[in-house]
Amino acid sequence: MTKHNEVNRRTFNRAAAAGLGVIAAPRILRGAQISSRLSLAFIGVGGRGNSNLSTMAADPNVRVAALCDVDGQNLERAAKRFPEAKTFRDFRKLYEDIKGIDGFVVSTTEHTHAYATLPALLQGKPVYCEKPLTQNVHEARIVADAAARAGVATQMGTQIHATSNYHRVVELVQGGAIGNIREAHVWVARAWGRQTAEEAKANKDIVHVMERPTEAMVPPDYLDWDLWLGPAQPRPYHEVYFPGPKWYRWWEFGNGTMSDLGSHWIDLPYWALKLDAPLSIEAVGDPPHEEIAPATMTAIYEYGPRGNLPACSLTWYQGTHKPKIWRDGGIPQWNSGVLFVGEHGMLLSDYGKHMLLLGDKVKSFRRPDPFVPDSPGQQLEWLAACRTGQPTGSPFSYAGPLSEANHLGNVAYRAGGKILWDTKNLRITNNEPANRFLTRQPKEGWKLA
Repeated sequence: MTKHNEVNRRTFNRAAAAGLGVIAAPRILRGAQISSRLSLAFIGVGGRGNSNLSTMAADPNVRVAALCDVDGQNLERAAKRFPEAKTFRDFRKLYEDIKGIDGFVVSTTEHTHAYATLPALLQGKPVYCEKPLTQNVHEARIVADAAARAGVATQMGTQIHATSNYHRVVELVQGGAIGNIREAHVWVARAWGRQTAEEAKANKDIVHVMERPTEAMVPPDYLDWDLWLGPAQPRPYHEVYFPGPKWYRWWEFGNGTMSDLGSHWIDLPYWALKLDAPLSIEAVGDPPHEEIAPATMTAIYEYGPRGNLPACSLTWYQGTHKPKIWRDGGIPQWNSGVLFVGEHGMLLSDYGKHMLLLGDKVKSFRRPDPFVPDSPGQQLEWLAACRTGQPTGSPFSYAGPLSEANHLGNVAYRAGGKILWDTKNLRITNNEPANRFLTRQPKEGWKLA
């Protein structure tokens, strides 16, 4: 087997459906040559980073070799737990000498994900990276392509993907429980974005912001603000950006609700319906702001046929926007959810539960036998992949296209209308100026290479 033949999750699920278990999965990732003892570097050790660190370090065969964080408080706390680990504030310095490190765990702010992930792939090292995989469409393609060339174990951290509930929903959809599906709807209650103080209070947000601050503040003495900005263009420190999750609202850093929660919620229909690149995306909402993501918006994706699956639409709603059937009381009014509309009925799901809406047919319904293997969790899946070469649930071959699609919803919103997407050439074909939203210009000293 060549290093380019990484099995993605869809291939793995087809094998499982054919009766092949996890042990029988082809071991074709480069990680198959790594011993059971793993020396890992953790880039970002606060918040999700601390959770990833704790989960993986609990494995007795994991050695914490290096710790890195621009926040001195986070770094100090982690270093006290793992005093033998080397410590860094700048991950570029960490990558100058990676001898003895088997893999990298990236849990930084979203706008630095690609910059912290790509060097590992270019040096043939496995990577676990928190969601969303990158800050923009262009970076997602670069990272996914690099992962394919490297042939190593990769995983995007979307912990809900590994849950039994999502697995059972995928089995119902792909098992034909509601027949062919031509539309799906995803809505989330979170409304973090550009909003007044009154709107922020109503949305249970911690920040209200309408414009970029003009005044500067003194950063905390434990924070290296320039390193926190990373590839982002220079701007003065202000409390509207830091600490997290304040930065989610800014295009430059987090891309708003969609890029964040889309990684979790759109993941389910993307997986279950075997979606690929959208043909078109149309977004509606308040007039777009140059720097701040919206609190409320809707994005409509159109997908073509996939194998024997029909063309379908996927509609995303955030904030106060909801599907018409939800507003009319035609389904349970869950705060956030995913609705599959099939020819024989509907299927409704959230993170932890799901229900079939089959009318009179529900009495005769028989659930398909499970064919999506249970998971020990996103982090442990990746550790196993590093050691054995077995596939992960959300490798970059899957997470890259998912991230691209999510970002394109924001691109369509910022473009102010419908965009037609040429995935092969990574271009919007009907609105040339909108292509500027696909990428960004990093500041001096930062580059993807």
